[in-house]
Amino acid sequence: MSETFEIAVLVGSLRKESLNRKLAEAMTALAPDGLSFEFVTIGDLPLYNEDLEADVPDAWTRFRDTMKTKQGVLFFTPEYNRSVPGALKNALDVGSRPYGQSVWDKKPAAIVTASPGALAAFGANHHLRQSLVFLNMPTLQQPEAYIGQVNKLLSEDGEIVSDDTKSFLTTFMNAFASWVERHKDY
Repeated sequence: MSETFEIAVLVGSLRKESLNRKLAEAMTALAPDGLSFEFVTIGDLPLYNEDLEADVPDAWTRFRDTMKTKQGVLFFTPEYNRSVPGALKNALDVGSRPYGQSVWDKKPAAIVTASPGALAAFGANHHLRQSLVFLNMPTLQQPEAYIGQVNKLLSEDGEIVSDDTKSFLTTFMNAFASWVERHKDY
């Protein structure tokens, strides 16, 4: 890559010891040169309510301004009740408004879902994809990243313990870098 792309990392799990956050940190370390990452906070965003647009909460302004500067988005999320966590859906809603001023429009994206379970947050991955289609975000199709039994794939300090997993995740990050480069003028 001849230039550096600023990428937002949004993690759907808010808990302190989030496996998705640990995976996100491990995967961003595997990225090729040309991508720079910022983990963007979403847990402090007031729930979207159009009435608040009259006196926009500071957290919304911070979030929207940050997202406007990014050239791509990397989503990491667990699955809650066969969908995405409320905080992540709220971030999508806050960023998509006011109508016609979406911070998401045309930003290339990729989704990684991870869970200690065998289904690897498959439902969350596909629900998130549905929203990203509407938000006009070209989303990486292949390789897909459904990471099951993530609790067994990371060490206590968040290092990837399996060489095969590390190889796959490196391939994913290389594909995402190419995807961002490909959509830079979209």
